Amino acid sequence: MATPPPFSRFEFLIAWRYLRARRAEGGVSVMTWISFLGIMLAVMALIATLAVRSGFRYEFVGTILGANPHISVYDQVEVSASGMADRRLENFAPIAAAVAGVPGVVHAAPVIRGQVMATHRGRNAGVEVIGIAGEDLARVPLVANPERQEGDIARFADGVAIGSGVARELGLGVGDSIRLISPDGARTAFGTSPRVGAYEVVYIFQVGRWDIDRVRVYMPFAEAQSYFNRDGVADEIEVIVENPEEVNALIFPVLQAAGGDVTIWTWQDSSGAFLQALQMEDNIMFIILSILVLIATMNIVSGLVMLVKNKSRDIGILRTMGLSEGSVMRVFFICGSVIGVAGTAAGVALGCAFAIWIDPIFNAVNFIAGGGVWDPSIRLISELPARLELEDVLSAVALSLGLSFAVTILPARRAARMNPVEALRYE
Repeated sequence: MATPPPFSRFEFLIAWRYLRARRAEGGVSVMTWISFLGIMLAVMALIATLAVRSGFRYEFVGTILGANPHISVYDQVEVSASGMADRRLENFAPIAAAVAGVPGVVHAAPVIRGQVMATHRGRNAGVEVIGIAGEDLARVPLVANPERQEGDIARFADGVAIGSGVARELGLGVGDSIRLISPDGARTAFGTSPRVGAYEVVYIFQVGRWDIDRVRVYMPFAEAQSYFNRDGVADEIEVIVENPEEVNALIFPVLQAAGGDVTIWTWQDSSGAFLQALQMEDNIMFIILSILVLIATMNIVSGLVMLVKNKSRDIGILRTMGLSEGSVMRVFFICGSVIGVAGTAAGVALGCAFAIWIDPIFNAVNFIAGGGVWDPSIRLISELPARLELEDVLSAVALSLGLSFAVTILPARRAARMNPVEALRYE
């Protein structure tokens, strides 16, 4: 007589009969449901967490690359006779033109940077002023095309552009006047006096990152040179490249184009520690949630052990009828695997739904909690992000199914090795 192939139809029929059996018939339907719900919730939590993790990384890297230079070019530090360090670029225009011509560089712009005090109607705030030409500001992606905006960036030459956090802190709107006070003002016979300037707010932007929206003020380049006593010089050259992830490959070409007597600083240099911390947090979170999935799959073991005990008489009868050890093992393996597959599928569906509809879900939670659940000043971005990545979903599915299949093997082997004589002795 021919031996039936592995995972034949009758093995699935027996396994399905055991799974849907009522407790009065010796089934373990309650444990089946507990195992199913545990795996479903664990996989859902894993996918939702991975989606939020990917969203955080995407948003942070996106704002870093969209509102900051990919490469900054500085002059070498020179120490004056009075002991003051000076790294201003005097020939910034030809350097910017030469760097802009490097293959892979999209744009290069000279800028002025300074820290000042901003005031409006009795309110004060420390801000960072960036002096930049209007056509160069229009090339900064998240400033030219932010999450929210007020005013017209085309009128930048008539005033200043400020972040939404600065506007909120000082109570400013488009058309209002902001006063900037710099301690490094005009030099007189009696010392350096503070410089005070009033500028019209012509554009308000929100890029979605608190540490940018809360402190940044853009000023026309020529006006910034006059305001910060930088006549004829620039503080740095901001460079935007075509592929920010491969920025290190452009360091040497940019250095050569700039003349070699400069210092290069990339976005990975400035944000590398932060990105490494994010990666470490991602790995730790995945390990913790993997343990949660493992605990959920252990319910399958409990259910199968009870099922094997309740079905010992059936196992003995099937073995005496000629069912092989392999067939018995596959029957119970299918029982455990079906629970794992069904729980994983339901968890994937719920986890993806959570990531897709995270905004209304979070708004409901925020409403129930009375607001204030999300503080952008602590988390640096304006809302909770979530981004579904195929790699994350597949890793969650592989982890859940792998653990479900692995923990099923031991009780299935125990059932297969059961002595049919012992199983039927007291029947």
